[in-house]
Amino acid sequence: MHILVLGAVGMVGRKLTERLLRDGRLGKRDITRMTLQDVVAPANPVKAGFPVDTVTCDFAVPGVAEKLVADRPDVIFHLAAIVSGEAELDFDKGYRINLDGTRMLFDAVRLAGGGYKPRVVFTSSIAVFGAPFPEAIGDEFFHTPLLSYGTQKAIGELLLADYSRRGFMDGVGIRLPTICIRPGLPNKAASGFFSGILREPLAGKEAILPVSEDVRHWHASPRSAVGFLIHAATMDTAAMGARRNLTMPGLSVTVGEEIAALRRVAGDKVAARIKREPDAFIMGIVAGWPRNFDPKRALQLGFTTAEKTFDDIIRIHIEDELGGKFVA
Repeated sequence: MHILVLGAVGMVGRKLTERLLRDGRLGKRDITRMTLQDVVAPANPVKAGFPVDTVTCDFAVPGVAEKLVADRPDVIFHLAAIVSGEAELDFDKGYRINLDGTRMLFDAVRLAGGGYKPRVVFTSSIAVFGAPFPEAIGDEFFHTPLLSYGTQKAIGELLLADYSRRGFMDGVGIRLPTICIRPGLPNKAASGFFSGILREPLAGKEAILPVSEDVRHWHASPRSAVGFLIHAATMDTAAMGARRNLTMPGLSVTVGEEIAALRRVAGDKVAARIKREPDAFIMGIVAGWPRNFDPKRALQLGFTTAEKTFDDIIRIHIEDELGGKFVA
């Protein structure tokens, strides 16, 4: 099995790659080759059990997608994207990467010919939904994105479904919750503070909270995100029918509940490192985001999370990223 990962340097891409390298297989099939792509050079894995190629390029440049699929990878994980805040600030860049790049990739698969029909796993977003919301968004709720990023992802979902319907690919789109706690440095995602107010205090640093504590949002851990991707790549898509895009399971909590979980797990001193500094730009974006979901269809199709409480999300970060220790 040959696996192509687009956006392999991003947090989810790195986590997925580490898992695949560790397992050496995807589902019931042994991995025989991997190709890792990003605009920043992916690291060459040490002691991989199979050949791993790294490609540094912009997949949204005309002609690049054709080269990436020329060797006909069996599974393509499409994780490459411009994040929400950056897509809102830079209209042209957001549409070029998130929409044009996705269309070029899908067309490269379609035009490869010779019966080529890979499994394509596309990471979408809960930003495809916009207010006003029901108490919990179900599988029948319509797309009314209120951000350019959400619009780009919604169009990508429609393309994935249509190209799959036409038999050009076997696509699965997964709407990831906001991943928390994201390791590493802050990025330009408007949702970054959800992780920052936990990650930085656990590392002994101050963190800025730009919204009120009553803001509610939908979360899952990086460990869960990798599990979602692997299940999407190995599941029987016949059960999905023509509806190829799913909202992933998660936890709905307020910022205040996040902070309370941090206090329970790490103590008052750690929680006191959070500083309240309202930011009108971030508050404006967050105001139009979904808060809670009822992902029945994903659960029925076998998608599960690694955590049951937000305390679990914090403990997973401490275990996976901090070696089991934090700065008290």
